[in-house]
Amino acid sequence: MADKLNVIELQNLELKLGYSFQNLKLLDQALTHRSYGAIHNERLEYLGDSILGMIIAKDLYDRFPKCPEGDLTRMRSTLVRETMLAQIAREFGIGNNLRLGPGELKTGGFRRDSLIADAVESIIGAMFIDTNEDFPRVRQVVLSWFKTRLETIKPDANQKDHKSTLQELLQSQHKALPIYKVEEIKGSDNDQIFVVSATCEGVPVQSGQGSSRRRAEQEAAGKVLEILQSKAKK
Repeated sequence: MADKLNVIELQNLELKLGYSFQNLKLLDQALTHRSYGAIHNERLEYLGDSILGMIIAKDLYDRFPKCPEGDLTRMRSTLVRETMLAQIAREFGIGNNLRLGPGELKTGGFRRDSLIADAVESIIGAMFIDTNEDFPRVRQVVLSWFKTRLETIKPDANQKDHKSTLQELLQSQHKALPIYKVEEIKGSDNDQIFVVSATCEGVPVQSGQGSSRRRAEQEAAGKVLEILQSKAKK
């Protein structure tokens, strides 16, 4: 179990989460990356990912009774994607509570979207076990985290990811599509970080990183898109 100082930090995090753990070891494990030790959060993340998807899917189903499946799917994808979960993680200060190995600490893992987003899902899995599988209780807590986002999301809004949005923008301007290239793969086979560059006409080469090539490409595409959109406003 964590030392006394960490227990206080975990209790402060509980206040932000709006949930008090019966077994604080579960929260501690949910915040422990595999680089830190043998007992880590990957299984909890697997569980939490499925529970989160179900919670958001059911809320959208009830909230938008006339929406077709495609719109519901796009809204769910927007709400549970890595960037959104990372935003929530930062609101709670989860990165400050992550338990990381020396390598991840050195590379700033506590700031990385993929790690803090994974921790959000791990915490959901930990809550489900802590409540003895009390789904309504976990649902109540999770929906409180997403309250504002659920109230503002709209079926007709653009729910596309960065790569899709960038591709459509460039096609509308009759420009060449970006070229994505894996520049580096860091870490061990079981804990890889992909570094991908995005080359696009009229924009300096941008790079992104993530736990998969797809996530790294999305981050790079987002940076290109931000530059192009900023230029368009001038």
